[in-house]
Order: sequence, then C-alpha cells, then structure tokens
Amino acid sequence: MNTKLTRRTFLAGGTALTAIMLGNLPRPAIAQAKPPVNLYSARHYDTDNDLYDSFRDGQVNLIEASAEELVARIQSEGRNSPADILITVDAGNLWRADDLGLFEPVNSASLNEKIPANLRHPQGHWFGFSTRARVIFYNKERVDRSQLSTYEDLADRRWRGKILVRSSSNIYNQSLVAALLAAHGEADTKTWLEGFKANFAREPESNDTAQIKACADGVGDLAIANSYYYARLAKSEDPADRAIVDKVGIFFPNQGRGQRGTHVNISGAGVLKYSPNKAAAIAFLEHLASPQSQRYFAEGNNEYPAVPGVALDPVLDGFGSFTRDPINVAELGTNQRRAVMLMDEVGWI
Repeated sequence: MNTKLTRRTFLAGGTALTAIMLGNLPRPAIAQAKPPVNLYSARHYDTDNDLYDSFRDGQVNLIEASAEELVARIQSEGRNSPADILITVDAGNLWRADDLGLFEPVNSASLNEKIPANLRHPQGHWFGFSTRARVIFYNKERVDRSQLSTYEDLADRRWRGKILVRSSSNIYNQSLVAALLAAHGEADTKTWLEGFKANFAREPESNDTAQIKACADGVGDLAIANSYYYARLAKSEDPADRAIVDKVGIFFPNQGRGQRGTHVNISGAGVLKYSPNKAAAIAFLEHLASPQSQRYFAEGNNEYPAVPGVALDPVLDGFGSFTRDPINVAELGTNQRRAVMLMDEVGWI
C-alpha cells in the first residue's frame, strides 16, 4: 500500500513531521531484493494511486506536497534523503529542481525510445509522462469560433475587456509566456504581454476551472486554461458542470498553415541525485511509460499520453486532433525567469 502525506498534513507538521517521515521512509538495507520506491509527488490526483499500486504490487512510498515544498525538503535532507523520485506538473517546476542539481541523469533505452525527444530533458535529467494543452475557451453566445486563431491574436484590441486568466504567479501561465519568448524573443513578447494584459476582463483570480466557469457566466468572452479542466467538467455528473460545457467551446490555437501549433506542457519525473534505490527508481520511470500507465494518465486525469500510439480518453478524443508546438519543453524552464520578469514589468499580477 502507498504511504501518503497530503499537502495539508505536510504544511501543518513542519520540521517535526519531516523528522517523523524520515523514519517512515528509511534508506533500505543493501540486502533487500526489491526495495520500495520512495516517491515525492506534487501531483495531487487520487487517480494516480492506480499508477503506483500497479508497480511491483504497490511497492511505492508516497509523499505529497507542493513542488516548492518538496524541492525545499530534498535540499534540506541532502545526502540523507530517502527520496528516489520527484514527480511534478509543468516543465518549469522540473527545471527549477534541475537548476538546483537535484536530478541524476538517466540513460534508459526504453525511455529514450518511448518518450519523444521534445518531452524529455536533453541529458535525461527528467522525462515527461503526460501532456496537457493550454488552450482558449470561448463563450459560444458571444464569440464565433471563426474569430479565433492564435495566442498572438489575444493581444488585439478587439478583445479589450474580454479575456479571463489566472495570476502571473501560476506556473502554467509562466510556461506559456516562456514558449512565446522562444518563438518571438524578448521585445516582441513584452509588446504582446502589454496588449494581452490590456484585454483582461477582470483582475486575475482563482484557478483554471474558475476561468472557464466565469466565461460561461459572461464575465468575459474568452478564458485561458488547461485542457483537462474542461474534460473534467464534461465528464461530471453535476448538471451545472455539464451546462458550463454546453455554453463554452474549446479552441486549439496556432493551427494554421505554417503556424507552430498549440502550447503543450507536461507532468514529468526524474531520479534524484542521492536516491538510495536508483535501479528501482529507473524501473519505476520505465513503468510510467508502459501502455498501462499511459492509459491511467489519459483516463485518470484527462491528460494526453506522452507515448505516441496510446489510445486517448474518449472525451479528449472528442475534442479533435491538433498540431502541437514542437519546442523542447526544457526551454520552458530555461526561459522561466525572463518570462516572470516581463510579466512583472507589464503589471500582470
């Protein structure tokens, strides 16, 4: 069975709890034939439990917290850390951990074959195991789908007072701007940010789902959010959620001829530098790339599989196919600081 520490418990416990949990996650004895994998996870999806239970009959000790909290804990534990793997959402979070030297390079023929090159670190420090598109949602009564085209177009004056988006502190938004930096450079991206911010329907607030709901309510005409939040609403048994989907459409930007494609980010994981179970940790990463695990990602949290050829969840499949930005997601991390700097400069709070 998994040992699970929720974020709420982690925040409440502080240093004393860290000491307790270190006792719960001992560095294994050398003689242990198949030691459990100690997984630090910033993915807070209950459906992931199937992923962990299907590895070596559930030989996974799970600790959950935010990416920032887990990175700080790994740093504090240093060489004595029991952690084997860090898994988190967004390439930006993976880059931050890697920038601190927390990952051990992995050269796995299986992972290199299955995970596309643009969804993994060039030197194997981490690998993407699921993807999510950051797309445009539109109020069907107020916006004709033919009016939509690119991310770049969202800075046009015709969208003044019509765009809903969450705070610039959200890493999903930071990675979107990082992708624009890679495509257009600093000067043009800042110009775009100025126009984009001028088009906000309200001050940024709340989460992605709230942006979609506000779009349905007419607070704004367009919303920026990740694809899987919309899929959750579409699958919900709550009539109110289904009503939102009836009112709001999904649009994949930058699909025209010669355009780079829709911005896609990842959930990913890497083996930690001081992992006491490196062989088992690599085996776990390879497990995440298996067809069974990829289906869990696709069906459990409405994400797109990273491994090509895995069947999509029917709801996601119903959204239609789309061209993806081929940028190596590692660039989203390397551009992160500049993206945040520019967002601050234009006053996107």
